[in-house]
Amino acid sequence: MAITVQLFPLWAILFSAFAFVFPIYFVDLKNMIIPLLMVIMLTMGLTLTPKDFLRATENKKAIFIGILLQFSVMPILAFLLAKGMNFDTQSLIGLVLVGTVAGGTASNVLCYLAKGDVALSITMTAISTLIGVILTPVLTTLLIGELVNIPIINMLVSLFKIVLLPVTLGVILNRYCNKLITKSLPALPMLSMGAIVFIIAIVVALNQAKLESTGLVIMLAVILHNGIGLLLGYFVPKRLGCDEQVCRTIAFEVGMQNSGLAVALAMKFFTPSAAVAGSLFSIWHNVSGSLLASIWQKSAVPNITKK
Repeated sequence: MAITVQLFPLWAILFSAFAFVFPIYFVDLKNMIIPLLMVIMLTMGLTLTPKDFLRATENKKAIFIGILLQFSVMPILAFLLAKGMNFDTQSLIGLVLVGTVAGGTASNVLCYLAKGDVALSITMTAISTLIGVILTPVLTTLLIGELVNIPIINMLVSLFKIVLLPVTLGVILNRYCNKLITKSLPALPMLSMGAIVFIIAIVVALNQAKLESTGLVIMLAVILHNGIGLLLGYFVPKRLGCDEQVCRTIAFEVGMQNSGLAVALAMKFFTPSAAVAGSLFSIWHNVSGSLLASIWQKSAVPNITKK
């Protein structure tokens, strides 16, 4: 599992480069983006049990801090960066969508590598994913509703279908077919990462021309968005008295976004250009997250306790 995540940035870059040079092989696959994302959400649900949601009662403070930062800092920061860098409307939409979606599933594995609190990470990802079904369209409307028409009701319905149903199905299958699911667990990270890689490649192929003209500027915004999210996700909990293990966990939960979902929403409700930010974020946050996890993996966690 750890190897899968560490190699993900390499595969994402290789497939993106291939799609950029030979877009013809990917442009006709754009209708696969939402089904691929549903596969990712299903794999997430297969790793969860009802107990993961009940764990919220064990560390309410950490979960509250993480969720608050997730749905305040990241959306507002995305909007400010896009406006400050004079993004066109579609690029602005794309970065705001990245900021308003829930935390990314890869954060759970990186949290494990970084000696964080894995149970807390899983719980936070699950809760933010469910909350995001409502907050993503609401926050997007609040931030850019005056600039562009946001189909809030249609977005809510789509999030219900794309996120809530697959995750719920996964939890049910894990509950009633646990032995079979347990045997498949080692393959789930590879399946999820493979789906993300193909989503990124498709969006890169659809936006070859835009990437040539504005790709570096959007990439800079993505790096700043992710980096500031990781920093605030670590230091705000630290200032509020959380221990080192919890701070590392919240850092990944806040800094890493479900950018695959941002891409799917951009493709469904806006234009392929709006999906560029999510695709670049998908590559970059796994690179930065893997580097940070490798650094923290080598450092001790004070007063770490067994879960």
